[in-house]
Amino acid sequence: MNVAKNMEVIAVAAAILVSASCYAIAPAAPALQVASTTATLAAPAGKAAMQVVVVKAKRLSAAEKARFA
Repeated sequence: MNVAKNMEVIAVAAAILVSASCYAIAPAAPALQVASTTATLAAPAGKAAMQVVVVKAKRLSAAEKARFA
């Protein structure tokens, strides 16, 4: 049996075995769910609903800015 003639079949079989084994050992955990930390509130009459994003972080020093630049 010439291995070079059957290389495509060997590669396909290996891919099938790897994918089947990955599926077999995968944990049966539910999908990742991210809890929402914002509440949905109705906008008062006459005003459009607006989302506000607040970013809290310390400012970088000159040395830190130079390191990232």
